[in-house]
Amino acid sequence: MVKGVIFDMDGLMFDTEPVWGENLKPATDALGLAYKPGLSDAVRGTAGGEFAKVVHAWYDESVDADELWDVWHAVVEEHLRAGVEKKPGLDELLAYLGEQGIPAAVASSSPASQIAQNLENAGVSACFSAAVSGLEVEHAKPEPDVFLRAAELLGCDAHEALVLEDSFNGVRAGAAGGFITIMVPDLVQPDDEMRSLATRICRDLYEVRDLLQAGAIG
Repeated sequence: MVKGVIFDMDGLMFDTEPVWGENLKPATDALGLAYKPGLSDAVRGTAGGEFAKVVHAWYDESVDADELWDVWHAVVEEHLRAGVEKKPGLDELLAYLGEQGIPAAVASSSPASQIAQNLENAGVSACFSAAVSGLEVEHAKPEPDVFLRAAELLGCDAHEALVLEDSFNGVRAGAAGGFITIMVPDLVQPDDEMRSLATRICRDLYEVRDLLQAGAIG
């Protein structure tokens, strides 16, 4: 039985991934870096040291990854202040979890301030018992730290918790932590690695709700 559900945010709950992708180039431009096509895909779902590792692999160690992170997030935050569109089935899934008394948490690579802002703008803050940023734990995705912390706050073990993710690094993190892990693809479709790591792949959050209702997860 699933005793807690842990949601990624960008691309899973909200249609924000295009905003992130479209605004990485303006951020690199602002720092005088030549944008490299595919970089936004490579850093998707990362934070902190993992983000820096990818940036240094694509450029070199002389690039200040922290500065790029800060500029990128500042640009994106301007676009997100007006609110973000919810992904199909989010409200319905949250309503079902509330009816069943199953607690939910957010575990995102985004800063805590952006998590809080998006939840508030979307009117779903009250649906979550906890929220954890990848910047608050030692290792960001694809390590499972952020999910393990979220499960701890929900009071359940990894094998009792459902992780919902759209990114490859998120699925890797969920699998590494021993979670029931469902991938709901957004911009990138699953490959053989994702199909081997994910417990299931669902087309949207409506399907996740339906599987929970049917007792087909856990």
